[in-house]
Amino acid sequence: MATRYLTGISELDAALAGYLDEHAPPGHADLIREMIGTTLKLVRDQAGRGDLKIINSALKEMRYAFKVLRAYNRVRKVSVFGSARTSEEAPDYQQALEFCREMAARGFMTVTGAGPGIMKAGNEGAGRDMSFGLNIRLPFEQTANSAIVDDPKLVNFKYFFTRKLAFLKDSHAVVMFPGGYGTHDEAFESLTLVQTGKSHLVPIVFVHPPGSEFWSDWDAYVQEHLLGRKLISPEDLSLYRITDDLHSACDEITNFYRRFHSMRYVRDELVVRLEAPLLPEELEELNDEFSDLVLGGRIEATSALPPEADDLPIAHLPRLKFRFARRRYGRLREFVDALNRLPLPEGSQMEVPEAGEGGLIPDEVDPKDPLTPTDDLSTGRPS
Repeated sequence: MATRYLTGISELDAALAGYLDEHAPPGHADLIREMIGTTLKLVRDQAGRGDLKIINSALKEMRYAFKVLRAYNRVRKVSVFGSARTSEEAPDYQQALEFCREMAARGFMTVTGAGPGIMKAGNEGAGRDMSFGLNIRLPFEQTANSAIVDDPKLVNFKYFFTRKLAFLKDSHAVVMFPGGYGTHDEAFESLTLVQTGKSHLVPIVFVHPPGSEFWSDWDAYVQEHLLGRKLISPEDLSLYRITDDLHSACDEITNFYRRFHSMRYVRDELVVRLEAPLLPEELEELNDEFSDLVLGGRIEATSALPPEADDLPIAHLPRLKFRFARRRYGRLREFVDALNRLPLPEGSQMEVPEAGEGGLIPDEVDPKDPLTPTDDLSTGRPS
């Protein structure tokens, strides 16, 4: 039995271990046990009722949202953002509706905030069967729109931070239509998460109607004031695209998964899954062009590594592996773009997405707490 997160009460520890051994999904008992241990620490901490209410509500919201989304984890999804104030007659609304209809035809489900305006356009365009709604409870807005209300794929949230997590955790693309503070918040958060490697790399597309300069003006500001003052790097501009054509927006997303499938880390190596293997000369070309991304060695072809081989639906996919310099995610997007420009062998098709096992679990370092035994009190590293 692991010694972390013991309650110190032998009968309770034994009962807990026995229950988890019998009922927890294979390989998950350790994480559930840690969550229980963390909850018990709140008793020792004498946490205030306000803090407990936040933790309790957040955990409930995440559990239910993940349960709803899990049933569709082998279907690609696009998260769509835009103004709740957009009228149904506006060009933005019609463009968002047609975009989500086209993405549904291409096999992508749409995830919206379930409110009016662009959110309703997204759900209406995709249709109920291909829609999710992640609704936020606000004092002045919003009830769920008629295109998603009463659907089992509608989830209501109290907190923005749990809702944001649900939006991005399982999304395979993020699309912004014109909007206000909320839309810009989601845009910059998506860019920040991808730029820092805290989220998986996905296409981020800004769309406005023909004749509009909504996102072009935004892009000009970013280039003049952020890039111009060296607050971002030139390669960070590769993390997003701007277009006034809905079909180009759709192509940007589906082409992102043309040759590239997904990626994950295995120890200190980045593993890039592919829809089809590379020819030796194609691999050599990538090594020549993107040697600056590799910390040591070369980009190499490989099959599934042991820690990822249990994801059976995609275990057969060919892979690349290399030691990635984990600061240059804009440059990594350029690498994916180069992959996707390579010819695709005849008969290739887009495979189901990764189900996702999550990233590394951070260590909880609390050496003074009796629920966290440590081997070395000078470092606080848990046993």
